[in-house]
Parts: sequence; structure tokens; C-alpha cells
Amino acid sequence: MGNITFIKDFVISGFPGLHPQYYGIVSAVFLFVYVCTLMGNAVFITLFLLSKSLQKPVYYCIVNLAVCDVLFSTTALPKIISKYWFEDGSISFLGCFLQMFFVHYFGAVTARLLSVMAIDRYVAICLPLRYHSIMMDRNVFILIFGSWILGLVDPLMIIIRAYPLPYCEGNTIVHCYCEHVAITTLACADREEYGYPAFIYGMVVLLGSLFIIVFSYCSIIVAVLRISSPQGRLKTLSTCSPQLIIITLFFLPRCFNYLSSNINIKFSTDLRLVIIMMYSLLPPMINPFIYCLRTDEVRQVFLAKLQRTKIVKLRRP
Repeated sequence: MGNITFIKDFVISGFPGLHPQYYGIVSAVFLFVYVCTLMGNAVFITLFLLSKSLQKPVYYCIVNLAVCDVLFSTTALPKIISKYWFEDGSISFLGCFLQMFFVHYFGAVTARLLSVMAIDRYVAICLPLRYHSIMMDRNVFILIFGSWILGLVDPLMIIIRAYPLPYCEGNTIVHCYCEHVAITTLACADREEYGYPAFIYGMVVLLGSLFIIVFSYCSIIVAVLRISSPQGRLKTLSTCSPQLIIITLFFLPRCFNYLSSNINIKFSTDLRLVIIMMYSLLPPMINPFIYCLRTDEVRQVFLAKLQRTKIVKLRRP
């Protein structure tokens, strides 16, 4: 132990195989994604706050999801943008662990919010006569608040176990942000002792939420098949399509990444990071477009606000 040098800060490497001549392009792409995420989610949050017609249980979930997406992107993107724009990938020891905490926290909250959204659709389609008595504002607020509180458990557990480890295997994190596996790989300790519990925590969060979602949508499919009219079936399923797209983008790539890393499916480091960044950053960016384009009520409110803005501008001298 006397020869171990304990590090005081980390360096985020980003994509290790990327040539420096492409740094500007990559930073511009990340900045574009970040700006689109902020603007798209800001538009939906503004519509929600200004339109009483959107202040319903399902939209309470969606607006919380929008806030979570903004916070996640704000946690993960500025440092990697700085890395490629200014070639400054350094981050303090404490700052790295704070970033790791919030990255995992907002991911856990998002998973639980998606399960709450699935419950909302299940009650709306399978128990329509009891929808307003079950999905009351109070009950929805409890579910949403519970998502934010329960989301603390997983990141706190991995932080408590990872923070005290002796870190001496270099200070370069082969990732685009501070993430549990990338950090604990640098520890002078048995990786399996800390890796498997973290893997189990992560899978409990993902699979627990996914179980609720799968159960809800299997019940919805059974209910839809009982509808005699083909038009009625399509109309009912169309109310679920935005959520199904969001759920698919969030869960399937994550489950694949978690499982592939534990059944010896190997990818190059750069490809693995591209996959991780795509499933981490694309959903927060495109979710608002899915709400606005695939949800009739949101689209109508959005178009009405645009029309009203145009009329006001035309009336100005």
C-alpha cells in the first residue's frame, strides 16, 4: 500500500480512437443535441404551464420526464463539450462522483416515471370507468414524488461503495462522463466485488420498471383485442404510441448494453461509447417532438399558441 499514489482528479477521455481533427465536429454535435434538448423540453414545459387543458395526470408525468431529461443532459454534456471544444477533460475527484451520482439518479427517475406513465395508460384503457377515481391528482403526485425519492436509492448505494475505494490505476476515465463502471475500473481493488452489486442494482431499477410496463401493455393489448371495431382498436393504440416509442428508446438499448457486457459480447470501446451516448442523449432530445407530433392534444395546443403568436405580431404597427 505504501507505493500506491492516490489521485486527486480525473480526466474524461471521450472517444479514445477519435482523431483530434474531428474534435470540433464532435463538440458541435454534442452542443446541437444539448441546445435541442433544452429548447424542445422548454417548449413542452411552457405549454404545460400555460395550458390548463394539459394539466392532467399523464401530462404531469411527461412534464416531470421533461425536467429529468433537461437535468440529465445538463449533468452529462457540458464537460464532454468542454473536452472537445477546449481540450479540457479534467474534473475534480468530488466533481466526478457528483456527476456520477446525478447521471445514475436521473436515469433511475426516468425509468420509474416511464412505469408511472404505463400505469396511467393501463388504467385509462383497461379501467376507463374508474380512471378519474384512481388517477386522481393526489395519487399521481404520490407516484411521481415516489419516483424521485426511490431514484435516490440506487445511486446512493453505488456512491457509498465506490467513493472510499483507493484509486491508483491512472486517472483517465474512458467514457464521455463519469460513470460507475468507468470509475471503479481505476480502483486498486477487486472489480467484481463492487461491479456485480452495482449491476444488480441497475438491473433491479431497469427490470423492475420494465416489468410494470410490460404487464401494463400486455393488459392493454388484451383489452384492445376485445374491441370489435378496427377503427376503435387503432384509436386506442394511437393513444399509447408516443409512450411506446419513448419506452422503447429508453429501455431496449440499455438492457442490451447491460446484458452484453455480462455475457462476453465484445464491442470496440468507441462503438460502445457511441451506443451509450445515443441511448443516453437522443431520447431527451426527441421526446418533446414525440409529445408534440404524436399526441393530438399537445399538437393542438402548440398550433393554437403559434397561431395566436402570429396574430399578435400581425396586429402590431
